[in-house]
Amino acid sequence: MKFIDELEKYSELDYEAYFRKITDDDIINVLNKPSINRLDYLTLLSPLAENHLEAIAKRANQDTIRNFGRVMQLFTPMYIANYCINQCVYCGFNHENKLKRVKLSMEEIKAEGKLIAETGLKHVLILTGESQEHSSPDYILQAVENLKGFFTSISIEIYSLEEAEYKHAVEAGVDGMTMFQEVYDADIYKELHLAGPKSNYAFRLDAPERACRSGMRTVNIGALLGLNDWRKEAFLTGVHADYLQRKYSDVEIAVSTPRMRPSVGGFPPRVLVKDINIVQYITAYRIFMPRSGITLSSRESAKLRNHLAHLGVTKMSAGVTTAVGGHSKGEEVSQFDISDSRSVREMSAMLYGEGYQPIYKDWQALV
Repeated sequence: MKFIDELEKYSELDYEAYFRKITDDDIINVLNKPSINRLDYLTLLSPLAENHLEAIAKRANQDTIRNFGRVMQLFTPMYIANYCINQCVYCGFNHENKLKRVKLSMEEIKAEGKLIAETGLKHVLILTGESQEHSSPDYILQAVENLKGFFTSISIEIYSLEEAEYKHAVEAGVDGMTMFQEVYDADIYKELHLAGPKSNYAFRLDAPERACRSGMRTVNIGALLGLNDWRKEAFLTGVHADYLQRKYSDVEIAVSTPRMRPSVGGFPPRVLVKDINIVQYITAYRIFMPRSGITLSSRESAKLRNHLAHLGVTKMSAGVTTAVGGHSKGEEVSQFDISDSRSVREMSAMLYGEGYQPIYKDWQALV
């Protein structure tokens, strides 16, 4: 069975009807359970549960400290190419957008990696647009080879690969992958992905599972908040994470909660997602999946990220640029605008001030 079959179980779920039946006692009962199921998780995502956010946050804090301690892993993204043949209406790299297309050479990639490594970080995330001509799997794995001397953990956030290609990536030294489904509603997905390989909903949906089967150490998933009702997308992201973790117990399954930010093309969010919604999502998910990683990117403000350091998040980006070669060449055209521009040193100082230990390295492959 694939996840698309699991997802079908919820295709007729009437979220509004479910939410209308929830009472305050239901929410309290869920919070008193040692572990919760999928519908309990949906209960904590309900509009009524906003009134219990303090209690939800307290439980999320306790569960996080119990399972992870007071630590926060730091990493930074590294964009190496922005050529893309997809037409995703919300993305700055959309093929139809008029922007300067850039691809780093191997020497430029090493220069970029050296600058990042000088901050002390040992975890890096490689990103590209989708273009077999300009950023083929071979090109990406060459980049990995050139970065292995700087980093102990290299993850990829690229286009969907075949299982054999993920296996080659693992053999080359990649230990993590991030794949955002963007939106789990298949009809909305079709409206937003007009052309290109990414328009294949089912192939993208199955990519995290192909990565799990390939031997990937960590797999990170998520929905882009603002494209659909955030409660539905948060629930289905949680269902997806639960499915993967149960089926692939040897893989570290994590989620991200990215919220739409301004980008080239100017596509506005279809749905407004407020800070309180992000807090509810993260804290509810933490209670549902107490041992799962949660990544919070620099899309969010410094104030919100400081607050959420206590409430379930286990990984944050630092010293971020979303421009190709942005660490060594400075900002040019970025995929989207970031909100928190703090450096690695500044993020570390914040975490120490909040009583948390910043972690620059937590993985070392034995070869």
